Amino acid sequence: MKPDTNGEPSPAQLIDAKIAALGGWRGETLARLRAIIRSADPGIVETVKWQKPTNPSGVPVWEHHGIVCTGEAYKDKVKLTFDKGAALDDPKGLFNSSLDGKQRRAIDVFEGDEIDAAALTALVRAAVKKNLGE
Repeated sequence: MKPDTNGEPSPAQLIDAKIAALGGWRGETLARLRAIIRSADPGIVETVKWQKPTNPSGVPVWEHHGIVCTGEAYKDKVKLTFDKGAALDDPKGLFNSSLDGKQRRAIDVFEGDEIDAAALTALVRAAVKKNLGE
């Protein structure tokens, strides 16, 4: 990993490392979700938050005037959590987790699940519009 100007790995490098460390279907899934998110909005910024000793690589976060979504890997799933998901239209029904929350909604992707790239792109764009107050 080549460090950024302050001598630390960049957020993109940390996310690359996290994907590589996960390997297998979880790494492939997080990489695919990441690619869709990044292609959905050219203004998206990758950050890493909530680093701690038990999770030194932190949580990948995609932002555009606020958090759009986070990406976490668990033993049995990869979870995308949309910060303002409760306020977003989800005509394709991608949200399948945290459905009772007043603010957030999540998409749990399990091994073998297909990812509807067009529907995820629409959700990312809607989240960006919400962050921009549109």
